[in-house]
Amino acid sequence: MARFAAVRQWRPSRLGLKLFVIILSVNVAISASMFLAVSYSIDRGFLDYLNQAQERRAALLADGLVTRWETQQSWEWLEQAPQRWPFIVRFELGQERRGRPSPLGEARDFTLRAVDGHFIVPPHSDHRGAGSWQWLTLRSGETTIGSLGFRPPREMMEHMESRFLERQQRNLVLIVISLCVASLLLAGGLSWWLGRRTRALAGATLRLTEGDYRTRLPERGRDELSRLARDFNVLAATLEASRDARARWVSDTAHELRTPLAVLRGEIEAMQDGIRPLNQENLGSLAQEVGQLERLVTDLRLLSQSDAGALDIQLAPMDLSDCLTNRLDDADRWLADSGLTLVTHIEPGIMIRGDAQRLRQLWNNLLDNSCAYTQPPGDLKVTLTRHKGSAVVSWEDSAPGVPEGELARLTERLYRVEGSRNRASGGSGLGLSIASALVNAHGATLSPSISTLGGLRWTLQFPLLSHD
Repeated sequence: MARFAAVRQWRPSRLGLKLFVIILSVNVAISASMFLAVSYSIDRGFLDYLNQAQERRAALLADGLVTRWETQQSWEWLEQAPQRWPFIVRFELGQERRGRPSPLGEARDFTLRAVDGHFIVPPHSDHRGAGSWQWLTLRSGETTIGSLGFRPPREMMEHMESRFLERQQRNLVLIVISLCVASLLLAGGLSWWLGRRTRALAGATLRLTEGDYRTRLPERGRDELSRLARDFNVLAATLEASRDARARWVSDTAHELRTPLAVLRGEIEAMQDGIRPLNQENLGSLAQEVGQLERLVTDLRLLSQSDAGALDIQLAPMDLSDCLTNRLDDADRWLADSGLTLVTHIEPGIMIRGDAQRLRQLWNNLLDNSCAYTQPPGDLKVTLTRHKGSAVVSWEDSAPGVPEGELARLTERLYRVEGSRNRASGGSGLGLSIASALVNAHGATLSPSISTLGGLRWTLQFPLLSHD
């Protein structure tokens, strides 16, 4: 198995191989295209340059010959002394001044023909006939005095051109081979780097699917793969937290159910053994424990429905001010028995979309939390105002307060600040979780803070009813 795992770990990445092939193919195609384009450009451009250069030389020589003809008014001086031709060519082309001959400006590359067609300076004996030459007409004013022939560059530079092009193509081949080798190294290195990163991500994902939520990826750099690794780590941390929360949830739920069940079992066994009589008082105690179990199961069901997005809630236009005022008026005796003094400031006529029954359940949970945890004699202050398109409910009670570090955990399920399961100091620990679920179902927000009265402050923000 270890050998198989090692082979799988070092197996080439398919993504890396694809990237390698793509990069290498693109670079080879670019290099080949560049080679063909540059070869064609050199070939055509070089010949064009030679043609233009030879035409310029022929024009210079033609101007000089016209000037000489105008001085002599004939070509006899040249026919009688043909040995002058090389010197004339070099002089008119400026080679005497440069001190070095030009391979494109030799006397044998030019010929001179009179108007009647006979050659004053015949073509060189190793050249082709007159048909292979290019001709430039010589004129003195309006009079045609002859024609100057010059060899085409392709014929002049057959050997020179081939050697030049072969040298340039050889250099291009070396350049293309170097580019291919560089592309090979680049593609190999990049595919190996990307393959290693993707293999690490694939391996971490596999471990995550197998339940190892402690898996983390190294976060190096600021590229997309680093952001992907960071998002993966956030996902792994979230799954790990969800697993731990689910484990705590199951454990705490079992604990909450075990307490009333243990009481029920003890009382029933006591009745069966004749220790406690079977009368209305003892039956009432059993019914109380059953009712507590029923409330706990109902709360758990409500939370599960909220998690699944299936909470039964009917939103309709309603007066939030009346709903809150009526519930606080009905809670006078409850607050008095708990030793709390109620102070309210409720702005009338605030309309929202809500469910009156679910909102009454929300007020009950907040009242129960204040009554359970506020030391008598205490104070409860409830305000309702409008603020920036929202209906804001402020619910404040007096001491004892909650440590600031514990505020964010108050709506966690089955969580109590003191960490105990003593029902004398509170309920099951689901009331605030249910309150949060009910607030979210209304599209509102619920946030805790430190109260100015010394206790806890809850701020609820409901979107106001739109009249569009």
